[in-house]
Amino acid sequence: MFTNYKSQFEKDLEDIKSAGTWKEEKTISGKQGAEIEVEGEKLLNFCGNNYLGLAGSQEMEKAAADGLQKYGFGMASVRFICGTGTVHKDLESEVAKFFGTEDAILYTSCFDANTGLFETILQEGDAIFSDELNHASIIDGVRLCKAERFRFKHSDMHDLEEKLKEFTSRSALPNPPHQGEGITSPSPSSRGGEKGEVAPSSSPLSGGGKVGGRSPRMLIATDGVFSMDGDTAKLKEICNLAEKYGAMVMVDDSHASGVLGAKGRGSVEGLMDRIDILTSTFGKALGGAGGGFTAGRKEIIEVLRQRSRTSLFSNSLPPMIASAALYTLQNYDAKFLKSLKQVRENTNYFRAAMEKFGFKLGGDGQHPITPVMLMEEKLAFDMAQALFNHGIYVRAFTYPVVPKGKARIRVQLSAAHTKEHLDKALAAFSEVGKQYGIIK
Repeated sequence: MFTNYKSQFEKDLEDIKSAGTWKEEKTISGKQGAEIEVEGEKLLNFCGNNYLGLAGSQEMEKAAADGLQKYGFGMASVRFICGTGTVHKDLESEVAKFFGTEDAILYTSCFDANTGLFETILQEGDAIFSDELNHASIIDGVRLCKAERFRFKHSDMHDLEEKLKEFTSRSALPNPPHQGEGITSPSPSSRGGEKGEVAPSSSPLSGGGKVGGRSPRMLIATDGVFSMDGDTAKLKEICNLAEKYGAMVMVDDSHASGVLGAKGRGSVEGLMDRIDILTSTFGKALGGAGGGFTAGRKEIIEVLRQRSRTSLFSNSLPPMIASAALYTLQNYDAKFLKSLKQVRENTNYFRAAMEKFGFKLGGDGQHPITPVMLMEEKLAFDMAQALFNHGIYVRAFTYPVVPKGKARIRVQLSAAHTKEHLDKALAAFSEVGKQYGIIK
C-alpha cells in the first residue's frame, strides 16, 4: 500500500527542495521560437536548442503534415515486427549519406540510442573510457554494461592516455582487433556502477588477453559538444590515441549536428573515417521535435538492429517526425546552410558584446551555447528572474547540474533571433549585470 511509503516520497521531495535542485516547468503557450509566451508573458527565448530556428517553422509543419497524411499517425509496432515503414528506411539511408557513414539505425530519442549502445557491443573484460562531463544518457548507458569503466578528466588527453595504458598493460592487449570480429551482448539484466566508478579489475581474460575467444574491446566515448559549457571535444587527439592503442571511438554529437563544421555535419565533420560510432538527435538543430539515431560501421549498426534493447522493444519513430527529419537532411545544403551562417553571426555578435560589457563567458566560442559564468548559485537564480522580468527567457544552472561554485546562466543563440532580439537581450543583460554588481 502506498500509504506505507507516502512519507518517504514526501521526504524525497523536501530533500530536493532543500538541496536547491527543485525544477519548475514554465509553460509555453503556442509555438516554439525566438518569441514565445510563457505564463502570460511575451518573452524572447534564449534557452532552447532550436539552433537553426526550425522547430516552429512552417516548413517543418508541412513536412510533418505530409508524413502524417502519407504514413498515418503511428506504426503501433516495434521495428522488427511490423513497425518499419519506407520513411524509416529512407531516413536511415539519408542519415548515413549526410554524415558519411556506412549505415544508420533510428531510435525514438538519442537517450535511447546511447542507453541501447554499450551493453550491446561491450561485455565483461572489455573497457570503456568516458569523459567525466558526458551527457547523462552516456552515463546511464555505461551503467548498463559489464565492461570495465574508466572516467577520464574532462578533455584531458594525458589522463585518457594513462587510463588506456593501464588497461592495455593489464589485459596484455595484442594488436588492434580486425574490423568485423563477432560482437556479443551481455545479459539483459547486467547493471553497472555510478558515474565515475571504475569497475573491479578482474576480467574474464583467457591466455593472450582474450575475452570469450576474442580480443578485448576498448571504446572511447565523448560528447561532441558539452551542453553545460559549450566547449568542443578534442576529437582529433582522441582519434590519435584510439589509433595508438587500438580503441574504437564513439561521439554523441547531439548539440553539434547541423551546427558545427563548414557543412553543418557537426564536430565530427572531416573525421568520420576515424570515428566508429556517431549518435545524435533530430530534437535540436535538425528539426527540434525528437528522435535519434546511431550511425557508423555497418557491422556495428547491424548488431544494434539485432540486439539493441531500446530499439527491439520500443515502437518505431512516429512517421511524421521521421518525415520532417528526412526533409531537413535532404534540404539542408540547399536551404539551411544560410541558417547555419546566421546562427554563427548571432553567436559572434552576442559574445563580443557580452565580453565588451565585462561578463565572463564559458565555452570556446564555436557553438551557440554561451554560458554566462556567475559562480554563485543565488546570484544565478536571481539574475535569471530579473532577466525574465525584462522579457528575456533564460535559465540558471547550479549544482549538481554543474560543479559547485560554477553557477551560470546558459544562453543559447538561434538563427531565428534578429538583431533587434539580440540588442534587446544585450540591453537587459547590461542593466541587470550592473544592478547586481557583476559589471560596471
